[in-house]
Amino acid sequence: MARSLSQMMLKRFAAYPLARSSAITSRSIHQGEVRYSTSVPSDPDTHEDFRPTSKLESSGLSLENIVEQDVKENPVMIYMKGVPDLPRCGFSSLAVRVLKEYNAPISARNILEDPELKNAVKAFSHWPTFPQIFINGEFIGGSDIIHMHQSGELKEKLNTIVNNQGKEE
Repeated sequence: MARSLSQMMLKRFAAYPLARSSAITSRSIHQGEVRYSTSVPSDPDTHEDFRPTSKLESSGLSLENIVEQDVKENPVMIYMKGVPDLPRCGFSSLAVRVLKEYNAPISARNILEDPELKNAVKAFSHWPTFPQIFINGEFIGGSDIIHMHQSGELKEKLNTIVNNQGKEE
Protein backbone atom coordinates (compact mmCIF):
# COMPACT_ATOMS: atom_id res chain seq x y z
CA MET A 1 0.00 0.00 0.00
CA ALA A 2 1.78 3.13 -1.23
CA ARG A 3 1.26 6.41 0.59
CA SER A 4 1.67 9.79 -0.97
CA LEU A 5 4.30 12.12 0.43
CA SER A 6 1.63 14.56 1.67
CA GLN A 7 -0.17 11.78 3.59
CA MET A 8 3.10 10.80 5.24
CA MET A 9 3.86 14.43 6.13
CA LEU A 10 0.38 14.96 7.58
CA LYS A 11 0.72 11.86 9.74
CA ARG A 12 4.15 13.02 10.89
CA PHE A 13 2.90 16.54 11.78
CA ALA A 14 -0.21 15.13 13.47
CA ALA A 15 2.07 13.54 16.07
CA TYR A 16 3.18 16.99 17.23
CA PRO A 17 0.61 19.28 18.88
CA LEU A 18 0.49 22.80 17.50
CA ALA A 19 1.83 25.40 19.89
CA ARG A 20 -0.45 28.24 20.81
CA SER A 21 0.82 31.38 19.13
CA SER A 22 -0.06 35.04 19.48
CA ALA A 23 1.66 35.99 16.24
CA ILE A 24 -0.26 38.23 13.88
CA THR A 25 0.42 35.97 10.90
CA SER A 26 -0.05 32.26 11.49
CA ARG A 27 0.39 29.23 9.28
CA SER A 28 -1.48 25.95 9.49
CA ILE A 29 -1.49 22.75 7.46
CA HIS A 30 -4.82 21.16 6.63
CA GLN A 31 -5.04 18.16 4.32
CA GLY A 32 -1.86 19.03 2.50
CA GLU A 33 -2.58 22.71 1.83
CA VAL A 34 -1.12 25.74 3.54
CA ARG A 35 -3.41 28.54 4.69
CA TYR A 36 -2.36 31.94 5.95
CA SER A 37 -4.28 34.12 8.34
CA THR A 38 -3.68 37.78 9.09
CA SER A 39 -6.20 38.19 11.87
CA VAL A 40 -5.37 40.09 15.01
CA PRO A 41 -4.78 37.72 17.91
CA SER A 42 -7.48 37.50 20.54
CA ASP A 43 -5.30 35.61 22.98
CA PRO A 44 -6.50 36.44 26.51
CA ASP A 45 -2.98 35.78 27.81
CA THR A 46 -1.57 38.71 25.81
CA HIS A 47 -1.33 41.85 27.90
CA GLU A 48 -3.09 44.93 26.53
CA ASP A 49 0.24 46.77 26.19
CA PHE A 50 1.47 44.21 23.66
CA ARG A 51 -1.63 43.99 21.45
CA PRO A 52 -1.43 45.69 18.05
CA THR A 53 -2.74 49.23 18.05
CA SER A 54 -3.51 51.76 15.39
CA LYS A 55 -1.88 55.17 15.68
CA LEU A 56 -4.74 56.57 13.66
CA GLU A 57 -7.36 55.36 16.15
CA SER A 58 -5.56 56.92 19.09
CA SER A 59 -5.37 60.34 17.41
CA GLY A 60 -8.96 61.21 18.34
CA LEU A 61 -9.88 62.06 14.72
CA SER A 62 -12.20 60.01 12.55
CA LEU A 63 -10.57 58.25 9.61
CA GLU A 64 -12.52 60.45 7.22
CA ASN A 65 -11.11 63.54 8.93
CA ILE A 66 -7.60 62.10 8.83
CA VAL A 67 -7.84 61.47 5.08
CA GLU A 68 -9.26 64.95 4.51
CA GLN A 69 -6.48 66.48 6.64
CA ASP A 70 -3.77 64.45 4.84
CA VAL A 71 -4.98 65.57 1.42
CA LYS A 72 -5.36 69.20 2.50
CA GLU A 73 -2.02 69.55 4.33
CA ASN A 74 0.27 67.60 1.99
CA PRO A 75 0.94 68.91 -1.54
CA VAL A 76 1.61 65.36 -2.79
CA MET A 77 -0.21 62.63 -0.87
CA ILE A 78 -0.16 58.97 -1.88
CA TYR A 79 -2.13 56.17 -0.26
CA MET A 80 -0.31 53.04 -1.25
CA LYS A 81 0.53 49.45 -0.44
CA GLY A 82 3.75 49.80 1.53
CA VAL A 83 5.79 52.97 1.91
CA PRO A 84 7.72 54.97 -0.71
CA ASP A 85 11.05 53.41 0.28
CA LEU A 86 9.58 49.89 0.32
CA PRO A 87 6.48 49.55 -1.88
CA ARG A 88 4.56 46.28 -1.48
CA CYS A 89 2.92 46.37 -4.91
CA GLY A 90 4.14 46.96 -8.46
CA PHE A 91 1.59 49.70 -9.12
CA SER A 92 2.57 51.55 -5.93
CA SER A 93 6.23 51.17 -6.85
CA LEU A 94 5.61 52.60 -10.33
CA ALA A 95 3.69 55.59 -8.94
CA VAL A 96 6.45 56.40 -6.44
CA ARG A 97 9.17 56.14 -9.11
CA VAL A 98 7.27 58.54 -11.37
CA LEU A 99 6.71 61.04 -8.54
CA LYS A 100 10.38 60.86 -7.47
CA GLU A 101 11.40 61.89 -11.01
CA TYR A 102 10.18 65.40 -10.16
CA ASN A 103 11.84 65.64 -6.72
CA ALA A 104 8.50 66.60 -5.23
CA PRO A 105 8.00 66.03 -1.48
CA ILE A 106 5.93 62.86 -1.11
CA SER A 107 3.72 62.15 1.89
CA ALA A 108 2.34 58.64 2.14
CA ARG A 109 0.24 56.26 4.20
CA ASN A 110 0.44 52.49 4.03
CA ILE A 111 -3.12 51.20 3.54
CA LEU A 112 -2.02 47.65 4.36
CA GLU A 113 -1.62 48.62 8.02
CA ASP A 114 -5.27 49.54 8.50
CA PRO A 115 -8.15 48.09 6.44
CA GLU A 116 -10.49 50.77 7.82
CA LEU A 117 -8.17 53.50 6.50
CA LYS A 118 -8.24 51.78 3.11
CA ASN A 119 -12.06 51.94 3.10
CA ALA A 120 -12.07 55.57 4.26
CA VAL A 121 -9.75 56.55 1.39
CA LYS A 122 -11.95 54.70 -1.13
CA ALA A 123 -15.01 56.53 0.21
CA PHE A 124 -13.21 59.90 0.11
CA SER A 125 -12.04 59.58 -3.50
CA HIS A 126 -14.85 57.41 -4.84
CA TRP A 127 -12.13 55.27 -6.44
CA PRO A 128 -11.74 51.52 -5.72
CA THR A 129 -8.07 50.78 -6.41
CA PHE A 130 -4.67 51.73 -5.00
CA PRO A 131 -2.36 53.58 -5.12
CA GLN A 132 -4.31 56.82 -4.90
CA ILE A 133 -2.48 60.09 -5.51
CA PHE A 134 -3.64 63.56 -4.54
CA ILE A 135 -1.83 66.68 -5.73
CA ASN A 136 -2.73 70.02 -4.16
CA GLY A 137 -5.90 68.46 -2.73
CA GLU A 138 -7.07 67.09 -6.08
CA PHE A 139 -7.45 63.36 -6.72
CA ILE A 140 -5.19 62.59 -9.67
CA GLY A 141 -5.44 58.81 -9.97
CA GLY A 142 -3.16 55.86 -9.34
CA SER A 143 -0.31 54.31 -11.24
CA ASP A 144 -1.97 55.62 -14.39
CA ILE A 145 -0.08 58.87 -13.69
CA ILE A 146 2.49 57.36 -16.05
CA HIS A 147 0.30 58.67 -18.90
CA MET A 148 0.24 62.15 -17.32
CA HIS A 149 4.02 61.89 -16.96
CA GLN A 150 4.44 61.02 -20.64
CA SER A 151 2.13 63.81 -21.82
CA GLY A 152 3.78 66.46 -19.61
CA GLU A 153 0.59 67.10 -17.64
CA LEU A 154 2.11 65.75 -14.40
CA LYS A 155 5.09 68.09 -14.75
CA GLU A 156 2.70 71.06 -14.93
CA LYS A 157 0.86 69.92 -11.79
CA LEU A 158 4.07 69.37 -9.81
CA ASN A 159 6.01 72.46 -11.01
CA THR A 160 4.52 74.83 -8.44
CA ILE A 161 5.13 72.37 -5.61
CA VAL A 162 8.76 71.78 -6.61
CA ASN A 163 9.37 75.52 -7.15
CA ASN A 164 7.83 76.40 -3.75
CA GLN A 165 9.94 73.73 -2.10
CA GLY A 166 13.09 75.28 -3.59
CA LYS A 167 12.15 78.71 -2.22
CA GLU A 168 11.58 77.34 1.31
CA GLU A 169 15.08 75.84 1.50
